[in-house]
Amino acid sequence: MVKERARILVVGGGYVGMYTALRLQRRLKRELERGEVEITVVTPDPYMTYQPFLPEAAAGAISPRHVVVPLRRVLDRCRVVIGEATAIDHAKRTATITTLATEEEGTGGQLLTYDELVLAPGSVSRTLPVPGLADHGIGFKTVEEAIGLRNHVIEQMDIASSTRDPAIRDAALTFVFVGGGFAGVEALGELEDMARYATRYYHNVQPEDMKWILVEASDRILPEVGEEMGRYAVTELRRRNIDVRLQTRLESCADRVAVLSDGARFPTRTVVWTAGVKPHPVLAATDLPRNDRGRLKCTAELAVEGATHAWAAGDAAAVPDVTAAEPGRECAPNAQHALRQAKVLADNIVHTLRAEPLQTYEHAYAGSVASLGLHKGVAHVYGRKLKGYPAWFMHRAYHLSRVPTFNRKARVLAEWTLAGLFKREIVSLGSLEHPRAEFELAAGGKPSQDPPVNPKGSS
Repeated sequence: MVKERARILVVGGGYVGMYTALRLQRRLKRELERGEVEITVVTPDPYMTYQPFLPEAAAGAISPRHVVVPLRRVLDRCRVVIGEATAIDHAKRTATITTLATEEEGTGGQLLTYDELVLAPGSVSRTLPVPGLADHGIGFKTVEEAIGLRNHVIEQMDIASSTRDPAIRDAALTFVFVGGGFAGVEALGELEDMARYATRYYHNVQPEDMKWILVEASDRILPEVGEEMGRYAVTELRRRNIDVRLQTRLESCADRVAVLSDGARFPTRTVVWTAGVKPHPVLAATDLPRNDRGRLKCTAELAVEGATHAWAAGDAAAVPDVTAAEPGRECAPNAQHALRQAKVLADNIVHTLRAEPLQTYEHAYAGSVASLGLHKGVAHVYGRKLKGYPAWFMHRAYHLSRVPTFNRKARVLAEWTLAGLFKREIVSLGSLEHPRAEFELAAGGKPSQDPPVNPKGSS
């Protein structure tokens, strides 16, 4: 039993934030009913995005709304605040929060007080000072970016089909992906599959007219699936006429020309940047200890080192890997660890409130699965190596088992089933990015190029 009222603040609504809050509201159900505990979740989006499904959402295999989990529905016993933490003073147990109404109110950020802090803001794209990247690059971390990329690819095919200028056509049909991790390889594989299928509906665009280029700075792709499966993935992609360039960097994409470190130049209207992530900037606005990579220093119990009543996990946390043979190793910042860490983190907060001993986070890495497009994939799980259809099937089965809520599982499974019975959808809804443009033009104004008022939407 909790001895006194406890206010728990969870910063972030991603894997760790949502699963931690979900487990807390289950474990502390009676305390919540008695008003002894209050759980507040601060997140910029009203939903949690299941990122492994972003490539399939981009390819049209899954509806965008089934890739996200509405937090207000799932966390019905928590207070969900749509906003961002801009600063945290843990010594005073306060967090400065900005919400959607902050600018209109004109009173500055709100000050929230708490007793227990869970920092799970996740990560943001790690970009480099590449000329032209800020102007022309496309990210791939959010469902909005995934759907925007799908619309963009189909739009480029429309441009190529209608133009009489060979240079414009060539640039429109050249797609450059930077980064050979899960996000880059799976996004390229799924979108190339989709675009190849879509060419059957274009009278003057053939699959061989398109150039798909994967740029990776290291000497391998998909390091998580092992060296052998990584080599197979390269071979499989090249068999599909995808230009895989290892030990190569993007030097510039200014003026819509991708310049690579090996001297190659590709006029292109599509540069997708998936070359890594970095910790969320809010970590730098705290008084908590961080390592040289900007992640919070944590103990094996998922407590922030040297700070009482502060917890962290996932991308934001440097958690020691107690299962590693060599000392000093940390858990990889991936979804597999994040899901399991959230469970231990929530349990340890409950143990703290009830003055019970804490658990140690201990999980050996089971392996990884990756999709290379429809019916194609690679996997290295529990020492077993799979490729082709079996790996693709395992990829789908694994992620279907991990996507939160039975509701989402059923909807995703239904969509996969229907996709196997009917043809792919190849519709571009790019106008969604500027929904008021047509009305503004009809009203006599100049169509605005600004993003929608609330681009995140609601779930």
